Amino acid sequence: MPLQLHDTLTRDKRPFVPADPARVTLYVCGPTVYNYAHVGNMRPPVVFDVLFRLLRATWGDDAVIYARNVTDVDDRIIAAARDSGEPMAAITRRFEAVYDADTAALGCLPPTLTPRATEHVPVMLSVIDRLVERGHAYAAEGHVLFDVSSFADYGRLSGRSLDDMIAGARVEVAPYKRNPADFVLWKPSSGDDEPGWDSAWGRGRPGWHLECSAMIEAALGLPIDIHGGGHDLIFPHHENEIAQTRCSTDRADLARTWMHNGFLTMADEKMSKSEGNVVLAHDLLKQHDGEVLRYALLSAHYRAPLNWTAELLTQAKTSLDRLYGVLQRAADVDPVGEAAPAGAVLDALEDDLNTPRAYAELFALAKALETADAAHVRGRLKGDLTASGALLGLLQQNPDAWFEGGADDDLKHRVEALIAERVAARTAKDWARADDLRVRLDALNVVVMDNPTGATWRLRDVA
Repeated sequence: MPLQLHDTLTRDKRPFVPADPARVTLYVCGPTVYNYAHVGNMRPPVVFDVLFRLLRATWGDDAVIYARNVTDVDDRIIAAARDSGEPMAAITRRFEAVYDADTAALGCLPPTLTPRATEHVPVMLSVIDRLVERGHAYAAEGHVLFDVSSFADYGRLSGRSLDDMIAGARVEVAPYKRNPADFVLWKPSSGDDEPGWDSAWGRGRPGWHLECSAMIEAALGLPIDIHGGGHDLIFPHHENEIAQTRCSTDRADLARTWMHNGFLTMADEKMSKSEGNVVLAHDLLKQHDGEVLRYALLSAHYRAPLNWTAELLTQAKTSLDRLYGVLQRAADVDPVGEAAPAGAVLDALEDDLNTPRAYAELFALAKALETADAAHVRGRLKGDLTASGALLGLLQQNPDAWFEGGADDDLKHRVEALIAERVAARTAKDWARADDLRVRLDALNVVVMDNPTGATWRLRDVA
C-alpha cells in the first residue's frame, strides 16, 4: 500500500507523496544541549528514525535528506554555564556528544544533516530583516517581536483561537509587546557572560522559534516534505515557525506534512524536567540494552501517549527474548534469496507508522519460521524476519550475543568451559557430573538451553 501519514495541519491521514522523489526532505526538532535527555525526549528521535528508515526503503538511501537540529544557544545553556563556571561551548559540545551516543545506543541512524543554531545566526538575521520590511515584525526596547495579528492563519496548526492559545500557554508578559502573544525573534544580550551577535537592533541573540525556521530554510530549502516533533511543540513552537516562514517568504507553507508524537507519561502525567518526574535515558542505558528501550518506545502508536513503567521494560525484554530465541534456534538456517521486509510488516508501517501492528506481524513471522519444515521456506522466513526487524531498528544483534547480555570476556570463557564439560558429561551419560556442572552454571546466573547439537546459554534477568 502507498505510505499514509497523519497530518496535524489537515487533521487526517492521507497518502504521502514527496514533492521530488529524488530528494525527500524530513526535519525533526532536536535537543537543547545543556543536560542529559530524559527518556521522553527520546521518543521523537526513535519514532522518526523508523520513518527515516521507511522513507529510505521506499525512495532509496541517497534520496532522503533528514535534518535534526541542535539548539546550542538558549537561556538554559546560559544558566548552566553560570552555575558550572564552564564555557557554554564546552557544555553544548559535551551534551551534544552524549545525545548522539545515547540515540545511537537506541538504534537511531545518524541524521543526514545536523544544523546548529550558532552556525546560522546570519540566516536568522536575514529572516528578521524580511519580516520587519514586510510589516510582520517590530523593534521594541532592544527586542524584535513577531506581530501575530499580522498573520491571519495564526493558530491553524493547533486549531485554537488566539485568545484560547494565550489563555492556555506560557506567554511572556512584557510592556513592550503590542499583543500578549507576540513572540521574540531577537533579544538583547546583557553582560559579557551572555552570547551575542551584532545586529541592526543591537547586540543580541535569536529567539528559539526563529532558529528552526532559519535552519530549515538554509539546510533543506522550502517547503520541506515532512516536519516532525513532539506534541508539545505544536504550540507555540511550530505555530510560530509557520508564521515566520510564510510571512518572510510568501510560501504557502513551511512543510507539506506535519507529524507529532504523543507524550511519554509516568503515572499518567507528562514526563518533563519542570515536573520533576523524569528518568534519564543515559541512566537507563546503563541498566538495559538500548534495543529494549527502543522496543518499549515503539510499543504504542506514535501519536498515542505511552505510560513509562518498569513493567513496560520487562515486557519489551521478554518480547525481544522470544524473537531472538527464534533466530537463535534457526542459527543453522541460511537465508534464501535477497532478504526484504515482509509485506505485512511494510503494510503496517506504511499505515501511519503502526508499530504495534508491525510487532504483531514480526511475531507471526517468527511463529511461521518455528513451524516451517522445508529448508528453503525457513530460509526465506528468516531473511524476512531479520529484514523486517531492521526496518524497525530491531533484531540486528547476534542472537548468542543478545542472550549473553553484559557478560564480560572472563565470564564468557568460564561459562563456555563449563558448558563444554557438561556436554561431554551428558555424552558420557555421567548424569551426576552433568547435574553438578549445571548447579555451578546456575550460581553464575546462567540459564542453559540444551539442544540436539549441544547447548546455548543466556544470563538470567535480574529484577
